[in-house]
Amino acid sequence: MANEKIYSLDPIVDQRSHILILGSIPGKQSLMKRQYYGNSRNHFWPILFKIYEQGWINDYEERIEFLRNKQIALWDTIGSCYREGSLDSKITESQPNPIKELLDTYPNIQRIGCNGTKSYQVFCKYFSDLKEQIKVTKLPSTSPIPGRYNKTFEEKLDIWQELFKING
Repeated sequence: MANEKIYSLDPIVDQRSHILILGSIPGKQSLMKRQYYGNSRNHFWPILFKIYEQGWINDYEERIEFLRNKQIALWDTIGSCYREGSLDSKITESQPNPIKELLDTYPNIQRIGCNGTKSYQVFCKYFSDLKEQIKVTKLPSTSPIPGRYNKTFEEKLDIWQELFKING
């Protein structure tokens, strides 16, 4: 498969949002489904459901409503890039999403969690000045693909829970 230009999904955010979770850019399965964390092996949804003691939700629209009710927004640090497959390591020519503008539009966002190293690196490259205004946490990736800093589900859960403690 050739290197092809891909684009992130639209943000899931509203005026109630207090926490913004930023991925790098969705993988192939997520892009095909037009769903955040659409790979059934990704730990994102299981982690959030566990943190909030929420039973499993199959329907994507109900998952989005769950996020909105918990005041959680989703987006990506990368707006477009070229990538073969789904690996962050294969990303080239990335262009950032307008995160500063999103934060200006939704001033209730108080914290940002970067889902994985690539998301955090891109955030720091383009938006390091925002770290003076808003708390930014680098979170272990929820990707199902083993990486250099792979953690167990329980290790990921422990770190992710810290982001949500103040929010309750």
